[in-house]
Amino acid sequence: MILVLALLILVPLALHLASAALAGWRYVVPEPRGAAGPRPFLSLIRPVCGLDAFDEETLRSSFRQAYPAYEVIFCAAREEDAAVPLVRRLIAEHPHVPARLLIGETRLTGNPKLNNLLKGVEAAQSDGLVMTDSNLLLDRDYLGRLVQTWRDDTGLVSAPPVGSRPGNFWGAVECAFLNGSQGRWQLAADSVGLGFAQGKTLFWKRAVLEAGGGLEALGRNLAEDVASTKLVREQGLKVRLARRLFAQPIGRRGARAVWDRQLRWSRVRRDGFPALFVGEIAQGPLLPMIGLAGLVSAGVLGGWLLPLLPLAWYGAEWALCRVAGWPAGPRDIGAMLVRDLLLPAIWVATWAGRGISWRGTDMAPGSTSKAAAGPAE
Repeated sequence: MILVLALLILVPLALHLASAALAGWRYVVPEPRGAAGPRPFLSLIRPVCGLDAFDEETLRSSFRQAYPAYEVIFCAAREEDAAVPLVRRLIAEHPHVPARLLIGETRLTGNPKLNNLLKGVEAAQSDGLVMTDSNLLLDRDYLGRLVQTWRDDTGLVSAPPVGSRPGNFWGAVECAFLNGSQGRWQLAADSVGLGFAQGKTLFWKRAVLEAGGGLEALGRNLAEDVASTKLVREQGLKVRLARRLFAQPIGRRGARAVWDRQLRWSRVRRDGFPALFVGEIAQGPLLPMIGLAGLVSAGVLGGWLLPLLPLAWYGAEWALCRVAGWPAGPRDIGAMLVRDLLLPAIWVATWAGRGISWRGTDMAPGSTSKAAAGPAE
């Protein structure tokens, strides 16, 4: 029993500290310069659906890329979508950047985002396809850094978002989930050659995507992130993450919105990689604290160690956030604590159901194929 309790402490703590160090190292060491030579023409494809608080800023960043040659393709499912007037205005304000808005939807899969993207992929003039969500704020070197990340064994370049500019406490909790938890783990996994795709950014070479079955193949799982990872690995290639991540402004959030969003992503991970998901219960400090409390109550360790464990745990995450420039103030530390209180509840709730709802569309495992999607309405 003492050995089990010791392992409950040592294994999660070691993984936590190692993942923080691996993620932080990417921000300490200067980003390597890409190889000299011409950079390919790219198609930046951004699906829009409704309007969020920061959409004008994030969509405007599409036109401010310090990249020699690219086009921007916006995709909307319907003419009456609230984002359409904004997109048209932004295109008119930036005539120096080739850009267009495509409207319509083909029911290729049960995933509405993929259905919206299809026309953009078909119309793209480049073999380099950069699919970027509308709420991601693009650095001026966004496209350049994606190209720089590509290697000979790469099948896809991706990047999870970094939550920035939280507008209230629950916005800070959302950032804590995105940054010190999900971002940390994804950067660490990529650092050891185990990159996973994240649908916020997907940079494809058209040949790789088509060899795996195209956009229709990305509808085989609840989310295109999981299907993208599997498609790339089945071809013997790797998913690589940009060395440093790109910001998603968060603003204000409500507790229910944070819960619903995190539960949806949790079910996506369970659907795609169930064996890995089982281990997510060890993400927070719950198991190490249980192990330490057990050893203290057995008289093996002194009670003075109880406050040191959370200090080490959150100290490592705080240091990562400081180094990376992510939110790391007193409110953000409180948000980390709330996040870790929610993690076990989300993990348990994930097993209670398998379906998700995304922007009003209900999706379930096995219902994302073209046949299940049915005719367009």
